[in-house]
Amino acid sequence: MAPLTHLIAVLKDKVSQSRAAMLSHPRNLSLHLAVLRVTTHDPSSPPNQKHLTSLLDFGHSSRATASAVIEILMDRLQTTRDASVAVKCLFAVHHIIKFGSFILQDQLSVYPSAGGRNYLKLSNFRDNTTPFTWELSSWVRWYALYLEYLLSTSRILGFFLGSISEKDINNEDKVSALLNKDLLKEIDSLVGLLEEISERPDLSVLHGNRLAELVMGLVGEDYLSAINEVSIRVSEFRERLSSLSLGDSVELVCAMKRLENCKESLEGMSNKKGAMIETFWGIVSQLKDEVGKEQMYKDERSVIASLERRDKVSESARFGDRVMKHSSRSVRFSSGRFEFSGVPVF
Repeated sequence: MAPLTHLIAVLKDKVSQSRAAMLSHPRNLSLHLAVLRVTTHDPSSPPNQKHLTSLLDFGHSSRATASAVIEILMDRLQTTRDASVAVKCLFAVHHIIKFGSFILQDQLSVYPSAGGRNYLKLSNFRDNTTPFTWELSSWVRWYALYLEYLLSTSRILGFFLGSISEKDINNEDKVSALLNKDLLKEIDSLVGLLEEISERPDLSVLHGNRLAELVMGLVGEDYLSAINEVSIRVSEFRERLSSLSLGDSVELVCAMKRLENCKESLEGMSNKKGAMIETFWGIVSQLKDEVGKEQMYKDERSVIASLERRDKVSESARFGDRVMKHSSRSVRFSSGRFEFSGVPVF
């Protein structure tokens, strides 16, 4: 970064800290300063790990403190017009999702599920100060939307996807107990998250920017967690093929096709576990084919059963017709007293 730009960023940070010292309640001053240290104006420097750890430490305090930290962070995100500050705010939110205590995550999850303001709605964010900040603005818009998807998916799954606490959950047992409709809802949400990852902006325009690389590092970890969760649900659906309705089958095949449409865009998201990723795409394709074959088999059985029922009905009708004709020919009355004469016969 140019010396003048660096100096301006430092001055802006000093002004922000002085304003916080004057306007903040004494009890919240330490919270404001912690947020400001994590979300500096320097576009080339990611948040200091020590400062991130200090921010996360507030999650081990009271619920009121955790709530205040989240509110200050979200207000910082909404009021800034600086792309670097916005990205760092979102990076801090991402860190809370992945590494924060339950109490911090819980406070974060109420936005906007409790009906309040959606602090991650940044679709109109623009910073046209420099060509670099203009390009970085596209990352702000995408990153905010991605984190919104991540929180939404986490609510549907019942745990924070990609968080350190996820490792303590036995997802196979949980998934096996779900109804088909709930399993489809989860897989649809996971596919939506992977679609959002595939629509990330071009990283080449920020080549060498350490902050952008760290952001994509966290997103890459989420990507691995997401395909792992999809794999678990795909395996479960393969066990349930015979019990899927036509509607369930159509919805599942559509989800698998949407996923395959992202395959090319998702290539290179992670250099780790290449064999696992290759296997993942294999089982996605296999499930799609198996669902189609199972539905064809069911359709064939349905047609055969329908034809068998029709044949039985036809045979029954023919038998009845034969009996009636045979009866009319073989039954004779020698007396005519049973013929209708207008007088009832008892």
